[in-house]
Amino acid sequence: MDSTDVVVIGGGVVGLACARKLAIAGLSTIVLEAESGFGQGESSRNSEVIHAGLYYKPGSLKAKLCRDGRELLYSYCQSRNISHSQLGKWIVANGPAQISQLKKIASTAKANRCNEVFWMSGSEAQEQEPELIAEKVLVSPRTGIVDSHHFMLSLLADLEINGGVFVPKTIVESGKAITDGILLKTGGIDDYEIKAKFVVNSTGIFAPSLAKKFGCQNVPKLPAKGFAKGNYFSLTGKAPFKRLIYPVPEPGGLGVHLTLSLDGQARFGPDVEWIPEVNYIVDSNRKIAFSKEIKKYWRNFDSDRLTPDYAGIRAKVTDQPETSDFVISSAEDNGVPGLINLFGIESPGLTSSLAIAEEVAKKLNINC
Repeated sequence: MDSTDVVVIGGGVVGLACARKLAIAGLSTIVLEAESGFGQGESSRNSEVIHAGLYYKPGSLKAKLCRDGRELLYSYCQSRNISHSQLGKWIVANGPAQISQLKKIASTAKANRCNEVFWMSGSEAQEQEPELIAEKVLVSPRTGIVDSHHFMLSLLADLEINGGVFVPKTIVESGKAITDGILLKTGGIDDYEIKAKFVVNSTGIFAPSLAKKFGCQNVPKLPAKGFAKGNYFSLTGKAPFKRLIYPVPEPGGLGVHLTLSLDGQARFGPDVEWIPEVNYIVDSNRKIAFSKEIKKYWRNFDSDRLTPDYAGIRAKVTDQPETSDFVISSAEDNGVPGLINLFGIESPGLTSSLAIAEEVAKKLNINC
């Protein structure tokens, strides 16, 4: 039986960030990943946006860790030459109801100390983006995009430089508290047991089911609607926009927005599709609904340029947006000494990843 200080279960961006943080603190750290490589779940199935922290309930973990995380992420990318761009984001509104909703977002942004946001009239916006349909625009200059694969590769390198180990194709089948730590049983290439003083469950949509295998208390249930799938469509050719374009949010997500890759290619999504079982197939018939939403803010949009791309599953622990938040569950909550469960780490998880790692270290009383 092997032993180590820390096992992080899940090699997505948040798991890697946590493992990096704990390895740098001097703890022997192992990452166990079920897939053949890192970041093959939601970490590679998102918009790659660095969020500013505008939308989240003031005082929530999402609000705090997104704002802290964006600063840590920008700083990290600059210090490591990781490709990123602070393009800025425009949230567009048309009609009294949307403008009223946008004013509420602006108020929330200010409450979350995102004091950099500012208003722009539709005519001012259209001088810069002639194809945009907008009566009112809320501008978020601190929003950007990042090469998430390069970011995760750098986190992995930091982990390994500090003595950590990444183990792919390894499934954690069970775990239990023992006298001096937690005993894990794994399957995959080889079946074995490993003892750790600390364990971090960072398995995204599978975190609640894994927590139950540890005998945890207070494990959130899957939303009654099932899994929240987000579909993406890509655009053939270049888009006429120079920054990210978002409509006002919809229930369960931020609406079918336009994001740009670092090479200027546009993609749209995610939408919200509730499904009973996990699948990543993008139904081409959803193109009709996508086109309808895009035409609300792109004047001369041609739906023939839209093609199905990829999908992701949000790690939701509720289907009620007003109560949605990150959950960092420690022994006080789950009843298992040394175990941290990360529940509900959906967007803005990528942006918040380095700040989540800081919070996990605090929960484990690790001095960094």
